Amino acid sequence: MKKAGLAANDGQGDAADALEFEYELAEPPEKVWRALTIPELLAAWMMPNDISPEIGNRFAFAGPDTPIECEILDAEPEKLLRYSWREQPGDAARQDPLDSTVTFTLARTVSGGTHLRIVHDGFARKAMPAVAMAGAGCRVSLGANRSSKPIAANTPRLLLRAA
Repeated sequence: MKKAGLAANDGQGDAADALEFEYELAEPPEKVWRALTIPELLAAWMMPNDISPEIGNRFAFAGPDTPIECEILDAEPEKLLRYSWREQPGDAARQDPLDSTVTFTLARTVSGGTHLRIVHDGFARKAMPAVAMAGAGCRVSLGANRSSKPIAANTPRLLLRAA
């Protein structure tokens, strides 16, 4: 099961908007955590990176135009991962970086799987043209298979390599 949506925090013109995704995954939280925090596994469904899930650690994703600079804000193994996300626009003439926060919340389901909630705060309003173009705004796929077909960002066939 997957739910996705756009939520405004308070209706104010400058309110931080969030893209929110929720998934019910068959994989246990331990496996999902590895897919979120081991650089090679995270790169398989997102972008190359040098993540280390310790509060205060800085890391970067190799974005398509420029690196996306991040800092771990909160990390509770198998339960919570939150990091800042600073993406400098590819257009050097426009000095308006995207400053936002990404939060992954994991909860074990009754069946032993994982309820995964992903919230990207401060992203939606500023990036709405890109969101419309990308069909949900994420350039990530949790599907780590080797299929020749592209996997949509919101298709959670994830974690095949995080065992």
